[in-house]
Amino acid sequence: MVLAMFAHYPSTSKMSLGDLKRLVNTGEGTFLEFKRTISSPEKIAREVCAFANTKGGTLLIGVNDDKTLAGVMSFYEESYLLAEALDVLCEPAVEHTTEIVELGDKEIVVVKVEEAAHKPVFVRLGKKRMAFIRKKDQSVRASKERVALLKTENKEEGITFQYGRNEQQLFMYLNEYGKITVPEYSKLISLNKYKSARILVNLVSLGVLRLFEENEIEYFTLSNEAF
Repeated sequence: MVLAMFAHYPSTSKMSLGDLKRLVNTGEGTFLEFKRTISSPEKIAREVCAFANTKGGTLLIGVNDDKTLAGVMSFYEESYLLAEALDVLCEPAVEHTTEIVELGDKEIVVVKVEEAAHKPVFVRLGKKRMAFIRKKDQSVRASKERVALLKTENKEEGITFQYGRNEQQLFMYLNEYGKITVPEYSKLISLNKYKSARILVNLVSLGVLRLFEENEIEYFTLSNEAF
């Protein structure tokens, strides 16, 4: 852990305090998260994992949810828990840089997280591993379908598409009803959920379908660029 802490030795940010205030005023969103302090490494790991599995982002430690700058007494008070979150709980460890912005006698810690080159990144929580993604200003647990979709981003070989009876039934259903869930598709083609989900995920990867969420339920629908 000592080595991990040295890996997070911060640099002085090129951002001025004014720049930081303007960034904070934009509010939390897909690429920005505020934390008053590091209350637990698990919570920080979830945020970092979600950024890495999406398009990257910035974590500001020492900022309240209401956008006020509170600061932390010293980066080194947070460094042990930060190192645990970034290097121990995240699997694999995420690419990032750590900077500080001075706030009087306190500091704002700026953690810039890169989008992962190999997805998904998981968080080790006890005996379980969970993946998280960013949705607006929230870091949420990724569904099995989302995790499978993240894995397709790593494949160097192209995904092939065969238009068979299962796909024909899918397109007929979508033309009539507009959207479909994995259980609905599994029932429609009389195939188990795992294989049904794999078909749908592959079609998302090819740009034929789009995966979206509505009322906390994930649906697949035809992409605007499908045909």
